[in-house]
This record gives sequence, C-alpha cells and structure tokens, in this order.
Amino acid sequence: MSLRDRRPLLLITVALAGLTTAACASSDESGGDADTVTVAATDDACDVGATELPAGTHRFEVANTGSKVTEFHVYAEGDRVMAEVENIAPGLSRELLAELPAGDYEAVCKPGMVGDGIRQALTVTGEAAELSEDESLAQAGTDYQRYVQSQTGALLEQTTAFVAAVEAGDIEGAKALFPVARTYWERIEPVAESFGDLDPLIDGREGDQEEGQDFTGFHRIEKALWETGDVSDMGFYADDLLSNVEEIVSRSNEVTLDPLQLANGAKALLDEIATGKITGEEDRYSHTDLWDFAGNLEGSQAAVQALRPYLEENDPELVTEIDERFAATEAELETHRSGDGWLFYDQLDQTDLRGLSDSITALTESVSKVAAVVAGR
Repeated sequence: MSLRDRRPLLLITVALAGLTTAACASSDESGGDADTVTVAATDDACDVGATELPAGTHRFEVANTGSKVTEFHVYAEGDRVMAEVENIAPGLSRELLAELPAGDYEAVCKPGMVGDGIRQALTVTGEAAELSEDESLAQAGTDYQRYVQSQTGALLEQTTAFVAAVEAGDIEGAKALFPVARTYWERIEPVAESFGDLDPLIDGREGDQEEGQDFTGFHRIEKALWETGDVSDMGFYADDLLSNVEEIVSRSNEVTLDPLQLANGAKALLDEIATGKITGEEDRYSHTDLWDFAGNLEGSQAAVQALRPYLEENDPELVTEIDERFAATEAELETHRSGDGWLFYDQLDQTDLRGLSDSITALTESVSKVAAVVAGR
C-alpha cells in the first residue's frame, strides 16, 4: 500500500501499533539475559548494532526514527524468513526473539514496507543447544506442520475453484469463493510468509509493489471483481495465482517451524488483524475483512495450541489467560456473524470496530508473552 493510501488509516494503525508495542515491552521486560541487538531503522538506513553473533537466541530491538511505517526481517538464504516484525510506525520500537543457528543471514529493514529493503549481512557462528531439543517443543513443530497440511489442501481446492469461476466469467461465483479461499491462506500465514518471494505475488496489495513491478494475486482479481465487474482480462492473473498457490502449498507442506517461529507467528497473525483487518485495509474492494480476521484468529490459536503442552508445564497461568482472551475475541467476532460467513466491513460502525480492536489488543498482550516462555527467558 502506498504512503498516500495509508494516510487515512495511519492514526488507527499508529494507535494499535502502540498498544501492541506496549504489550511486547511488558512481556519482554522480564526477558532476563537474552542478548539484545539494537536496530536503528530510518527511511534510508538499517543500522544493526551487531553483525556477528554467537549461535542461540537473540532479542532484536527495532527503533523506527524515520517518517515511514517500516518492518524488520532476518532472512536466511533465499529470503526465507527466520524472524520478522511488521508495522513499526514512526517513533515506535518493537522487539522480537529469534533463534539463529550458525550460518549467514541478512538483517533487513523495509521503509514503507515495500521492496527488497535495506540489507545488512549478519553472520552467526558457533554452537548452541536448540530449543527444539526439548521434546514437547519438537512435538509442537510436528503438530503445527500437520495443521498446516490440513489447511493447504483446502487452500488449493478453493483457489482452484475461484480461478475456474474467474476464467469462466462467473462474477457472482468468484465473489462468493474469494473470501473462502482466503480463509485458508490467512490461517497459514506464518509459514506462507516465510517464503518472501511468493507471499507478495499472492497477497500483495496495490501499492506494495516496487516501481515497475506488476500488481498480481488475490487482490488484483478482487479489484476487478468489485470495482469493474469485468474479469475478461484476468485470465493471466488467475493462472499466475493458481501456479503460485500450488508452489507455496508444496513448500509449506515440507516446512517445520522452530519453536520461536511458531510463537512469533501466533502473535504476528494477531498483529495482521490489528493493522490490516480492523482498519479495512486488507480487502479494500470487497470488504470481506472479517473472513480474514477469522482466519488469522484461528491460525494464531492453532499455533498456540501446538505449544500448549510446553506452556502448561512452564506457565499454566498464561495458558488460562490466553484461553479466556481467545474466547472473548471469538465471542466479539461472533456478534458479526451473517449466515455461514460474516458481515462486510462497511456494515460495521465505530462501536463495532472498537469492540473488535479492544478484544484483539488484550489477546495480543497475552500471546506476546509466549515467545519469552518458549525461550526460557
């Protein structure tokens, strides 16, 4: 999304990001002896406090002193995401924990949240005990992979049906299938987003592209369906979408997230709701944002559930708190149920949005504590 397009939503985004940041800080302040790597992000620089690190768990503290919303990633080879934090508004700081085995990485800031970003080489050396050596944390990765595999089959099936409707010129059929297919996508975003080259092709919004890069994927077709009602020139984009979904399904089925990726992914899905769904930014043409909201919520809950045995042993009070707040958010969302789906975003008023926002903020505060528990901090 371009900076120009973001301005109407910026106050909401900054407020929600501030609440989320506070939640992170409250959990991370008890983090103990995790190594902290400072990252100073501006509109034209990404200054990383240490570019040579020992293997193990590190805390990245990212401060945005630029004028654009930014995001920070740690990439392994092929831009595979090891850790990321998005929607860092100007003047705010965000933190994340990442487990990094020995290897070569890149620390990347993306001012404006577009493009390849400003990159800094990051070298990790030595050996450290891996979190997944704990039996219940290893099982969490296996269990979550099983969940992802249950969703990717449905994602492929529903996207195939959606593409077929688009290519047949069936406008109403394609409109009905659009939010259904995206539900499965939204549930598995922690894995899908780890493939940096495919995610923007499938899920990029207009304005997210670099200069000269085409606008493709779900949202390109969404715009045609709801703005013009004419998909006669969408055949190429439909085929491209299906091809990319087939590729990401194949890759996702083979990936097992490490424990911190799983914990961070559970929180990132809630951040997605706060900065994209509550604002109506995600599905700006169709207004089917609550379908995405529900998908993100279910995906976050699945990630937490995979970690549940470890969390129950190490912080049972947090488990109770998270359960209560998931239930409260589900109940708030359920008030906007319409048949088998949800009300459209433009049918919600400010009271509705505040109720959803308050429930997500409280839930995010609880889920943000999971990573520190997993890291033993």
